[in-house]
Amino acid sequence: MRYLLNVRGALFLVLGLGLCGCLPGGHSQLNEEKEPHFLAGKSRVNSLDYEGALECFEKALEANPRSALAHFEAGLLYEKQKQDHAAAIYHFERFLQLRPGSGYVEVVKQHILACKQELAKTVSLGPVTQSLQREFEQLTEENKRLRNEVERWRANAQSQNTTNPPGKAALARTAPAPVATSSAAATTPIPSLSTSSSASRPGAGAPLARKHTVRSGETPSAIARKYSVRVDALLAANPRLEARRLQIGQALNIPLQ
Repeated sequence: MRYLLNVRGALFLVLGLGLCGCLPGGHSQLNEEKEPHFLAGKSRVNSLDYEGALECFEKALEANPRSALAHFEAGLLYEKQKQDHAAAIYHFERFLQLRPGSGYVEVVKQHILACKQELAKTVSLGPVTQSLQREFEQLTEENKRLRNEVERWRANAQSQNTTNPPGKAALARTAPAPVATSSAAATTPIPSLSTSSSASRPGAGAPLARKHTVRSGETPSAIARKYSVRVDALLAANPRLEARRLQIGQALNIPLQ
């Protein structure tokens, strides 16, 4: 009889320990919340002492590595306060392993996804890829610059065609030009007076087209003023002339007045 009583008492003792969650490896959520280091960590979170709180939760995990709540709290601190997203992912995943049926599973998965996205932002391109990216950007800028320059020259050409009648431009391009024998002849108009021997020739004394040799520092505007002609007429008489690239010694046609 006494033996039966002792056995019954032992069974009740084991059952009571099991209900309280005190059996080895049977720590319940209630016991995790009552763990001294866990309580200290929660207190320090409330007082905004995040460094101290993280230390407390780490100590709680040393005392009980299967404390899902300590893993969860540590994950939050690593994510929000320490910006250590890799450590946060580790603690969140440990929580999911220990509490797969918890009501916080979806919330924890969202935290893991956010941490992975932050980690992806910190991954830099390799040296080769960065070099190719810079080269691509340079080519894009050069292409844009060339396109703008082409559009600018096209607009100038259209403006010249509008201001100069085709007949006058064609006359200026086809006007005969005498060969200059000296620098004075290149810049001085030939007199319209004719000698007695040339007076009998038809068209004697008619003004001839002139030539001008480009000198250092001269521009199309300066040359046009020198001969009292319009700049657009000068450009029309020299269709291949690049206004911004005059060359010293270059021969220009000076249109007739």
